[in-house]
Formats: sequence, C-alpha cells, structure tokens
Amino acid sequence: MLTEKFLEVISHEGVVSIISWGKGEPHVVNTWNSYLTLTKDNKILIPAAGMVKTEANIKENNKVKMTLGSKEVQGHFTQGAGFRLEGTVKFISSGEEYDMMKEKFPFLTRVLEITLTEVKQTL
Repeated sequence: MLTEKFLEVISHEGVVSIISWGKGEPHVVNTWNSYLTLTKDNKILIPAAGMVKTEANIKENNKVKMTLGSKEVQGHFTQGAGFRLEGTVKFISSGEEYDMMKEKFPFLTRVLEITLTEVKQTL
C-alpha cells in the first residue's frame, strides 16, 4: 500500500492536512511530513498536542482523509508529488508506541494513530 514514491515524499518536508468530520462541518488540521512515523504494519503515528476538534469528531466518526506532498519529488507529469490517504483513527495516550513517540516529540499529549484503508497518488 505504501509505495516507494510515498516513502520518498514523506522523506522531504511538506504540509499534511488531516480532515475529520462528525455531525457538523468537516474540520481540517495540519502537521508536517517530518512528524509522520510509520509502523511495521503500515499505520501512521502523528504527535498530537492540540487536535481537540479532531478528537471530538472521531468519537462520532473514526474516519479521516489526508493529503500530503512535496515539491521536491518527481510527480506523474512534473516536479512535485502528492497523495490522498483515507483511514480509520484513534488517539493513544499510553503504551509502547506512545512512549516511542513521546521520546521523539516531547510536546505531544496524545498520538493520532491512522490505520490506512486507501493511498492514492494524485500528483
């Protein structure tokens, strides 16, 4: 599911947008490619310090959509590659993955764990 092109993109800095929705309007929060940590089972871990609305939304609907990219990577037709991802999420606040992420990102209060269901290159 995670291609070499995807791995190349997240090795460069770029903005990540995470879209969640509950009963109301969709909500967007941003982070950085360099904050994404991949697990051996292809989950994405993201440090969370805020993300209060995202957390409230996933209590109603645990699905998210994400976009990310980097202009440093050759895309389909021109310089710049981007991806759209979909998955289910949960926040974790203890355990081995939490401890590992807290060591890397001391500012986090929780970790957003995304289990991917779709990854599509868009650029």
